[in-house]
Amino acid sequence: MKFMISKPRGTISGKIYLPASKSISNRLLIMEALSEERAELINLAESDDTLLLKEALHSGNDIIDIGHAGTAMRFLTAYYASGNRKVILTGSERMKRRPIGELVDALIYLGGKIEYLGNPGFPPLKIKGTLLKSGVLSVDSSISSQFISALLMIAPGIRNGLEIELKGKIVSGTYIRMTLELMKTWGIDYSWTGNRIKVYEGHFKTGSYTVESDWSAGSYWYAIAFLSDGAVINLPFLFRESLQGDAVVSELFNKLLLDTDYLSGGITISKKPEQKHPDNMVLDFTLCPDLVQTMATVLCASGIHFHFTGTQTLKIKETDRIKALQKELGKFGFLLRTNEEGNFLTWKGEMCETDPSPEIDTCNDHRMAMAFAPLALKFDTVVIKDPMVVTKSYPHFWEDLRKVGFGIEEIDGSNADC
Repeated sequence: MKFMISKPRGTISGKIYLPASKSISNRLLIMEALSEERAELINLAESDDTLLLKEALHSGNDIIDIGHAGTAMRFLTAYYASGNRKVILTGSERMKRRPIGELVDALIYLGGKIEYLGNPGFPPLKIKGTLLKSGVLSVDSSISSQFISALLMIAPGIRNGLEIELKGKIVSGTYIRMTLELMKTWGIDYSWTGNRIKVYEGHFKTGSYTVESDWSAGSYWYAIAFLSDGAVINLPFLFRESLQGDAVVSELFNKLLLDTDYLSGGITISKKPEQKHPDNMVLDFTLCPDLVQTMATVLCASGIHFHFTGTQTLKIKETDRIKALQKELGKFGFLLRTNEEGNFLTWKGEMCETDPSPEIDTCNDHRMAMAFAPLALKFDTVVIKDPMVVTKSYPHFWEDLRKVGFGIEEIDGSNADC
């Protein structure tokens, strides 16, 4: 399946109800399961990732397939290792190429019983739940914050708790803070001093929790507003004081002179015509790597040169997002450069030969589809392959685009094999 996205004919204006934060939802589901009590979770995300995790937690099957859901793979690995069941945890072919060795090594050090059923360091995993022991873990925090969050959430159930020493540069540290603050909300004590986190033994005291809207999903509406000729978009249930690291998107677009008005029930973003934007931007995405695709497409389309750092974790996401951005933006003539480690991404205005009929390969990555769709405002139309990949995090994305005037036409063609 392919969608052809066409730019609206008039001014973009409307109220968009974004999906709930899947990052918050997924953590609450794990904590609820660990508590063995029912919680009242209001506005829980309906994304594929969250639905897969919820289904897995309620499944009595011995083999659990979580598809492309990387968060579920990491959180469930720790959850089952600390439980009392035997399971095989597997996923898609891409999932079997996403490293999990750092987390498995940490769990084995604590007494976990985990075997690799394929390549060492990668899923699928055979897990036999057991009583884990307390200790001091040294974990490489430059690979994935989700490894650390997975360990933190099972820590209260370990006698005498758990202490984690963070090695290296902390990536997505705001997600670690999110995990700890959610745990604190449900009665768990912790301390974080320097590079050491201590979680104390305890029991989750579940209660009612209303999940806020997803700032990552909001980033695509910032892109739409900026590339438009004067959009005014209201996004309910996004707040200045947020647990989500991607709330920084408002600051990033403020540098581009896009206005964010914080209201009691959400935000309104607007663009004033004929504002002069900067010619160059230098940005560090260590704390918010999920915003890289949005910012790269917007800045290229606007002719703004950029140098991004803190991008190394993008190589092990749903796809290698660095290579994917180079390939897909290259179809529009933008020549992006990086290095082998992928720890920077830069565009200095270099151009290459364009594809006469560019079609975006999403490569099983929801953020590729949503980051490239706003380019219809610059190029009149954009063709997106495998458009329903957005259900991973934002199931009604295309419907919301229609609401504000975008044309969405299904056209013939097979999906890319990435």
